[in-house]
Amino acid sequence: MKQRKLKLGVLGSGSGTNMQAILDAIEAGSLHAEIVLVLSDQEDAFILERARRVGIPAGLIDCGGFRSKFPEEKQAIVAQRLLGAGVDLVCLAGFMRLVKAELLNAFPQRVLNIHPSLLPAYPGLMAWKQAVDDGAAESGCTVHYVDVGMDTGPIIQQARVPVLEGDTAETLHQRIQVQEHRLYPEVIQGMASVLLG
Repeated sequence: MKQRKLKLGVLGSGSGTNMQAILDAIEAGSLHAEIVLVLSDQEDAFILERARRVGIPAGLIDCGGFRSKFPEEKQAIVAQRLLGAGVDLVCLAGFMRLVKAELLNAFPQRVLNIHPSLLPAYPGLMAWKQAVDDGAAESGCTVHYVDVGMDTGPIIQQARVPVLEGDTAETLHQRIQVQEHRLYPEVIQGMASVLLG
């Protein structure tokens, strides 16, 4: 019997390059999954356009007018939308709001994030700039389970990226993204083996 595909729900706030990397891996046959729902807290986020272009249902997360807060009752609604779409695994892709219990409890150990540093170093925003400003010798990216903290969940896998002499925040970020786009689909494929058996 042919194994079914892992159903992914993606939450993002920006351009969606990590979601595109997931789509590319699916297209290439290296990731046995399908994205069934894309949600964003930003109406003009390009991640929504990327989804619509390939026929993936996409929608807006109503955060009740808050700029950075993600109200708990709104998280419960998002959880129901994801469950209703049959999502197995939730992937955060540049999602800029903290996820809390209402969403995490609906998907125990099934919410992933990719962060552009070697956690626990440099959590939070602009991690690549933090690394350059700090004079770090290396940076990278981390795929981790999401918990209620900011970038504090258990680490699944990391990729290292050296900080080169003369690196700016932008040049380092570009090289980190290359590794993000490789690592995230790989980890998701590993999760497919675990979740679908």
